[in-house]
Amino acid sequence: MDSEQVMGLASLGPARLLAGVREYGRLDLWAQTKVYGEPEPIPFPDLVDLAERVRLCGRGGAGFPFARKLKAVSGSARRRGLSTVVVVNGTEGEPAAWKDKMLLNQVPHLVLDGALLAAWALQAREMVIAIADDGVAEESLLDALAERRDTAGRARVVTVPHRFISGEAGALVRGINGEAHIPPGRKVRASDTGVDGLPTLVSNVETYAQLAVAAATGPREYAAVGTAEEPGTVLATVTGSALRPGVIETPVGMPLKEILRVCGAPTGQGVLTGGYHGTWITAEAAGRAEISRQGFGDVGGSLGAGIILPLPDGTCPLGEVARVMHYLATESAGQCGPCRLGLPEMARLLSGILDGSASPEAVRGLSGAIRGRGACSHPDGSSRFVLSALDTFTDDVSAHLYHNGCGRPVRGVLPIPDGPDDGGAGRLSVDWSSCEGHGLCAHILPELVRLDENGFPSIPDATVPSWLEAQAHRAVDMCPALALRLGGVSGHGGDRTPRRADRAARRGRPS
Repeated sequence: MDSEQVMGLASLGPARLLAGVREYGRLDLWAQTKVYGEPEPIPFPDLVDLAERVRLCGRGGAGFPFARKLKAVSGSARRRGLSTVVVVNGTEGEPAAWKDKMLLNQVPHLVLDGALLAAWALQAREMVIAIADDGVAEESLLDALAERRDTAGRARVVTVPHRFISGEAGALVRGINGEAHIPPGRKVRASDTGVDGLPTLVSNVETYAQLAVAAATGPREYAAVGTAEEPGTVLATVTGSALRPGVIETPVGMPLKEILRVCGAPTGQGVLTGGYHGTWITAEAAGRAEISRQGFGDVGGSLGAGIILPLPDGTCPLGEVARVMHYLATESAGQCGPCRLGLPEMARLLSGILDGSASPEAVRGLSGAIRGRGACSHPDGSSRFVLSALDTFTDDVSAHLYHNGCGRPVRGVLPIPDGPDDGGAGRLSVDWSSCEGHGLCAHILPELVRLDENGFPSIPDATVPSWLEAQAHRAVDMCPALALRLGGVSGHGGDRTPRRADRAARRGRPS
């Protein structure tokens, strides 16, 4: 699904975040005020009390209690005598996620109201709204800021690369500070040292919108829907096998099967919950699951950022998972061993299971070796995604290992970008008529190239990540047989091997 497609919107039960959307479409400032009223500053202790009473947790994936974030930022600022910064994380770099983009497009003022409540309570120096550079939400957000007076001079918009890891808090803070937009490689709490070194509150778009709804309705009305442990509503992005993909607002506790029914999405072979750092559940478990952190946890799933991807019967589940794993391996920052070596190897092993040359035990062993050792959560989340697939699609794994495959094509149901948006190098390939099995490429580029049992290179069918592009060009240049090639991806340029002809001419060989 690309950024030009329009996701459907629906509400099951009373609309809170989407109140007024059916009547007004996109809510401008006048419509926002008519539906939700005008926000008024709430003293810090009262805002913390409100967040605690409605049990507001972050809606970006981790589910961290919002009140604790507020207190951490305030306490750090008070101890050090510093001002604070409020960051709205609207990057939403995961390909299957659309709820934050939808909120910024349809109800941008609701998001700004929530962020302002936090900024007023923390007496923040400024608000920073970070969005991806895909252009999906920028116009709506800028129009909303232009309508308001209460954000003038205190709010700015920052665009960041549209990548999977862009929403990681450390990467986001570094990007806002003008540094490389990757995780810092060590644990740094934004509440202690964030934007410009100041204590910084970082939460995602839906979290601030939920805060604004809670302030407008009051805690009693807010908790009139949902569960006692998780009051209110939640946004879910449903794609995969859905005939009517969309962003759905639902009371917490709604049966998952009802969401899937509304979207015309059969459970098929299983359902991915929580996105590409989430977990797979079986079709049987999906029939019992409820939309909540607890409800998904009870059946082995995860709510995460509200991503729900049912997988239809007509595609190879393991092939779908392998496609995504190759993508996740290229989306890492490439700054630690688990990402540089572990994730590409996991992608390679998955491809090996598809052709019967690798085993699930090898994948599990690798996962144990990288778990907890990464510079950020990307290796752990990617491993969780893969391991849950092996547990859910056991029949498909057996078919590939013992019966020459499952007989189904890989239809590309799980969304991933078509190619590198940053001008990446494309894909490595081997001219087998020239390859002599010297193995130098595996020595230069061990992250992507392995030697098979016969000493010839084994290369995953995946885009070369930008952080390996220089090494990939070096491997191409150093190939004694001129057999290694670095080609562009369809739609992103052609074959990038102009140096091959020059080297061949110098060696007196045809290119």
